[in-house]
Amino acid sequence: MIEHISLRCSDARASRDFYERALAPLGYEVDKEYGDAFGFIQGGRHDFWVTEGKVGTPNHLAFHADDQTAVDEFYRAAIAAGGKDNGAPGPRPEYGYAAFVLDRDGHNVEAVIWDEELKRKKPPRAAAKLPGRRGKVGRATKKRRT
Repeated sequence: MIEHISLRCSDARASRDFYERALAPLGYEVDKEYGDAFGFIQGGRHDFWVTEGKVGTPNHLAFHADDQTAVDEFYRAAIAAGGKDNGAPGPRPEYGYAAFVLDRDGHNVEAVIWDEELKRKKPPRAAAKLPGRRGKVGRATKKRRT
């Protein structure tokens, strides 16, 4: 799933005003701000961002990850496919857990899971084995003699 797209604009604050008004009928509103980057939310997702940048330069494309392991795997696979490091996997303050690579044309490609999602997710449960037992975990069963 595509997580979000960042549109580079020569004047991000003016573009914020334009998109805020133009997209309001579609249910979008600004609810995140990081300097000159403005995140629009609709339907619970921040899938559209307006950011300061040179128009016509490579864009930023982010894909939603289900967990931190998926972010790590994305990064390894992208580097192996010829991508260039643009931010190794790891926590991003006030953001989430993400990794960035540049594709062959210089586009900044990201995999991300947001802090809010990480807080809601429970760590995977590992099946605990009891000492001295083999096989399935659980109540021991004994064959009864009849």
